[in-house]
Amino acid sequence: MTVPTIDSNSIAECPAPEPGCSTVTAGSTETQTEEAEQRPVKAGEAPIKKEFLAKVTPAAATAAPITEPCTEPSTAPAKATGGQNANRRAQNKNKAYQVSTSDRLCAKLSLGEDCPFGDKCTFSHDIAKYLAEKPVDLGTQCVLFDTYGACKYGLRCRYAGAHTDAEHKQMRVEGKQQLYAHNDFGREIQIRMRKKQITFPRTDAFDRTCAASSSDETPITDQEPKRQKTAGRVDFRGKTYLAPLTTVGNLPFRRICKGFGVDITCSEMALAGNLLQGQQSEWALLKRHPSETLFGIQLAGNRADQLGRAAEAVGNECLVDFIDLNMGCPIDMAYNSGGGSALMAQSAKVERIVRTMRAV
Repeated sequence: MTVPTIDSNSIAECPAPEPGCSTVTAGSTETQTEEAEQRPVKAGEAPIKKEFLAKVTPAAATAAPITEPCTEPSTAPAKATGGQNANRRAQNKNKAYQVSTSDRLCAKLSLGEDCPFGDKCTFSHDIAKYLAEKPVDLGTQCVLFDTYGACKYGLRCRYAGAHTDAEHKQMRVEGKQQLYAHNDFGREIQIRMRKKQITFPRTDAFDRTCAASSSDETPITDQEPKRQKTAGRVDFRGKTYLAPLTTVGNLPFRRICKGFGVDITCSEMALAGNLLQGQQSEWALLKRHPSETLFGIQLAGNRADQLGRAAEAVGNECLVDFIDLNMGCPIDMAYNSGGGSALMAQSAKVERIVRTMRAV
């Protein structure tokens, strides 16, 4: 067997890299660093300062080259990231706790009322068990009870001892303001919307009138059926008007502005489609405090029939003085769907929307 000899003054030969692998030597790194320093800086680039660049020593230049691991393309099929059950797969099903409605007291029963669902109610009807497992009250005074003479949370309140007698009945104080806000519907409006208990006869009648007028090729005049008004028009002259402010102009903010002398207030922007779907979060935007003497509701949308139905539902269900049409919102959600500021370039559609909303 022949043993190869190696010259002490020479550098040992390194094995050739495998195909697909890249070899990076210290000398090549130094050369790349010098080239990067001499290259002119282009617009928009932020080069690393020279004092922060790593210096390569001559001893490191004689070291063995660094062979990066080979990365061969995988032949395995790619895992699907979308699909119908994508959101379900992302859920954390191994969480340590599970919230069960059977451990929570029924809201109607906590107020001393009869539950409309009876034995089919998914919440607990065992008051004794609920009170035995309930934590100790946080105090002896309930702010809602002291202010309004009643607490809407009943036995579920963390200060329930302030308004609950020995028989677990809720106490009320007569003579105090019993109402916190108008247009506070809760789940009632959602259930009625989904059961189609709220109808839109005036909007449907106006749509039929418009369809008949278009088939006869006669222009629509101002003689469309109008809703019987019980109050006169809102007089804006000489009054300060608080413009609708999305995510800012909520009920507490409007109450503060009323204290500074605002005359006319308006709700946040409410999407007509969400109102017709009965979304509680959208109907909650329409709450009105008793201190708001002149109050309007702003609707946003891009379809005349949809805005007409929303205006009719708001006029029938809510305590409101006027309805405002949003034609200036620039956010993508409203603009890309043809509503908001996009309506300013569609005069024919605006005319149809205004006529429909006036008719209901």
